[in-house]
Amino acid sequence: MRRLGLLTLGWVAVALGGVGIVVPGLPTTGFFVLAAACFARSSPRFERWVLGLPKIGPMVRDHRAGLGMPRRAKVVAIAMMLTACSLSSLALGSPLLAAVVMGAGLVGTWYVGWRIPTRERMVPAGPPAGADSVAEAAAVTGDEAQPIA
Repeated sequence: MRRLGLLTLGWVAVALGGVGIVVPGLPTTGFFVLAAACFARSSPRFERWVLGLPKIGPMVRDHRAGLGMPRRAKVVAIAMMLTACSLSSLALGSPLLAAVVMGAGLVGTWYVGWRIPTRERMVPAGPPAGADSVAEAAAVTGDEAQPIA
C-alpha cells in the first residue's frame, strides 16, 4: 500500500513538473526532485528514468548532491514566482485568498533565496591534461581553484 502511494505521488509530481515546463511560475525541478524521492522508495526503474532525463536529470542530481542552483537560475525562479503570485493575487479578487497566495510565494522565495545554496560557477572535475593536480592546473591557467559558493 505504501509503495503504491509513493508511486502515485511520484507520478503526480511528474505531471505537475511537466505542466511547470510550460506554465510560468510553476516550479519544474522541485516536482521532479519530489518524484525522484518517491520513486527511490517505490520504483528504482522510474527513479533512473527521472535521473536520466536530459534537461531535468542533471538538476535533480545536483540537488541531491547539495550543489544548489546557479545564481541566474535562482534570480529567474524568484522573479517568476513573485510575478505569478502577484498576477494571481490580482486576478483572485478576494483579499484573503490573495494574502494566502502571496504568503505562499514569499515562503517559496525565502526557500529558494536562502535555503538552497547558490552555485557561482562550476568547479573543474579534475586537472586538465598534463597537470598532476588541481593546484598545478591553477598555476598553469592562472585560475584559483575555488569551492562552489
